Amino acid sequence: MSGAARVRTPLHGNNALGFTYLGVLFMVAFMGIGLAVTGAVWRTAALRDKEAQLLYVGGQYRQAIQRYYINGLRSYPQTIDDLLRDPRKPGVERYLRKRYFDPMTGNAEWGIVKGPDGGIMGVYSLSQDKPIKMAGFKPLDRAFEGAARYSDWKFVYDPAAQGMPPLTAAPSATPAIPTTPR
Repeated sequence: MSGAARVRTPLHGNNALGFTYLGVLFMVAFMGIGLAVTGAVWRTAALRDKEAQLLYVGGQYRQAIQRYYINGLRSYPQTIDDLLRDPRKPGVERYLRKRYFDPMTGNAEWGIVKGPDGGIMGVYSLSQDKPIKMAGFKPLDRAFEGAARYSDWKFVYDPAAQGMPPLTAAPSATPAIPTTPR
């Protein structure tokens, strides 16, 4: 063999390096696309989990308000703390185990729906984000379908919707005595 056959031309070596470089660029691009898709899927899954937590926690608040309403003088609690310990009872009676954080905002602060007596009739998230879940709610939460924001998901206890009598004033101390003309 002659020495000329073994010599590589500079052009031949640069072509091989160019193809390798191009292959690495494509591989990095595909990995980036894959990571972006994975991130979007993970974000959606995390948001769906927070929605499920919001539905659970909101339901706990609604249920606690209902029990408070039914176990007293048919009045709503004046504060969230009234659900943790009923001030109307001499002993300790709890309708809610603890204060729950709003899963959408991460804060302990909730929006309050006022009842006819000025008490707390319901709560809602203060998040202005658009929900992913738009349909398929349980019957009690059917009003959430098509809501534009999480703050539109109001967890309200309405006794009229449950077939209970509306709020009444406290009974008077002296009963009315009918009078007859003499």
